[in-house]
Amino acid sequence: MGKNTKRSLVMAAVFIATFMTSVEVTIVTTALPSIISDLEGLSMQSWIMSSYLLTTAVTTPIYGKLADTIGRKHVFQFGVLLFTLGTWLSGLAPNIMLLILARGLQGIGAGAVMPLTFTIIADYFDFEERAKILALNNTAWGLSALMGPLLGGFLVDNLSWHWVFFVNVPLGLFVFLLMAVGDHQPQPEKQKMRFDWRGIFWLAATLVTLLLGIQNSQHISGWLLLAAALLCLYLLIRQENHAKEPLIPLKMFQNPTFGVQILTATLLSGVLIGYQVYFPIWLQSLYRLPATQAGLAVTSSSIMWLLASFLVGPLLKRLPPRRITLILVFLLTCAYSPLIFAAGGFPTWVFYLIAMTNGTVMGIVITMNTMLTQHLVDPQYVGSATSIFTLGRSLGQTIMTGFFGTLFTFLIRQNLHGASFKKINEIISSAHPAAASSELSRPILAGLHGVFIIVVLLLAVVLWCNWRDPHRGMIE
Repeated sequence: MGKNTKRSLVMAAVFIATFMTSVEVTIVTTALPSIISDLEGLSMQSWIMSSYLLTTAVTTPIYGKLADTIGRKHVFQFGVLLFTLGTWLSGLAPNIMLLILARGLQGIGAGAVMPLTFTIIADYFDFEERAKILALNNTAWGLSALMGPLLGGFLVDNLSWHWVFFVNVPLGLFVFLLMAVGDHQPQPEKQKMRFDWRGIFWLAATLVTLLLGIQNSQHISGWLLLAAALLCLYLLIRQENHAKEPLIPLKMFQNPTFGVQILTATLLSGVLIGYQVYFPIWLQSLYRLPATQAGLAVTSSSIMWLLASFLVGPLLKRLPPRRITLILVFLLTCAYSPLIFAAGGFPTWVFYLIAMTNGTVMGIVITMNTMLTQHLVDPQYVGSATSIFTLGRSLGQTIMTGFFGTLFTFLIRQNLHGASFKKINEIISSAHPAAASSELSRPILAGLHGVFIIVVLLLAVVLWCNWRDPHRGMIE
């Protein structure tokens, strides 16, 4: 088997794995109402997603360290097998508790698969070729965003929610076989493994208390958990500064440009939640658009993300990364700013235009962040750097999901002025036949304004960080 054939098999495995882990989110979201109803799990429904997210976040840096130490192939295959096993067990789950546990196992596998797809691309392609390959990999992500809701709806309507999970099992086994046949990269020299057990413990404690604190931020227990998260973070940093073989090599952050890439991707991932969740709510609750039509705003952004990522290579040959980010994020800030003041008569077509702008900017900037994160560290740290980048993106979405949700509900309650919160809860979906009266639409609009004020502030922080980046030249 020729070298190019083997590389093609590995890239096929990477693309399918990207599709498999990406479609998992969109397809499960579509099936959630049926799952909750069948398993009578309304009180614990948030944990169906949270258990997956939590175990993914905790294990991602661990796999990055393992991949740098013992090689990518076996760690990637191990993650694929765990993900596939968790997927199969999720489909078999007879009750909500076993489903949550199976989803946690899925997340442990995804913690290896998601970052290592980028790391393997970095192993096989140099910096100039990498932009095109990452753009092609985004095609798999784009297909999952388009197909996930449709496939999930079809399976639930014609078979059952169990098949939402079963459909990924053959894909996982196929990815495992493709890597076994195609990947013959030289493995690192055998060396004694030294696990940074204290680092693993403090990382897990930080992430668990942080995510639980965000989910319970309406109560005093949530704030106590957030305080505990800060303490655990301090102890994690102290441990990593003194560890001989740290789980997270902090020396990578000595390059300020590396830190800027991580922070930029983390904040922009938080911005994503603003349009993914609150554009459909705005269009359904205030404009009474059907759910499918409102969802097209999210779809249009995904298409533009996919197309725009192909522009990264040509742009990097002509402009410094810092200038590209500043120009594009400034344009995105201008696009979102009208939503702070938008009234009831705001044109619907503007939402689709903002979403397309969002996809274009994210497709270029986040793809560029991925490349630079890998390029700015020593080759021995590529796996760890990619894992930290993936962790940052995951945390950005998780933190802002909780924060936006709490803020949105709080502002609605503060602006009720005699209106019924229960009534607002009923008409928030376009499935409810009654249109929102001005009395009910005002609190919803106040909540949406608050969400997009925070979105604009996040973008302002991104601009400030990149403006302060000392590296102002081309990347070679």
